[in-house]
Amino acid sequence: MKLELSEVLKYVHEHIPITDNLGAGIQSYDGNSIVLTAPLDANINHRNSAFGGSLSVIAILSGWALLFIKMKELFLQARLVIQSSSFELTNPVMADFEAVSVLPSLKIYERFIKTLGKHGRARMTVHSKVLCNGVSCGTHQGVYVAVIT
Repeated sequence: MKLELSEVLKYVHEHIPITDNLGAGIQSYDGNSIVLTAPLDANINHRNSAFGGSLSVIAILSGWALLFIKMKELFLQARLVIQSSSFELTNPVMADFEAVSVLPSLKIYERFIKTLGKHGRARMTVHSKVLCNGVSCGTHQGVYVAVIT
């Protein structure tokens, strides 16, 4: 199943309203990774840099969107949530930014899908990077749980 990124973004904005307020967009998806974007002006703090909470949300959303699309491609109907999240800011974000999530190894991903099929639930860790003007500004590690509906 091939999903249009505009359809995914529409779903995200309708079901996770804060993402629309933050200006979240989907720049690209290649089957293994996804790039989400957000403007500084919708996420600015009192220091004229991006608010850390916004950075964390966009990073969480990038991992969630990656798994959401992957499950849709396999025609899996599952509820997907973040179970735990860790974000480390390494540089200030002073302009529009992006979050890039990449699937873990094929072996880990296949185990996730197999477990989901066998037990009706599975969890997987996805790592993301927040970039601004090509510079790494933060890293995120999220544990996502899928439950077949």
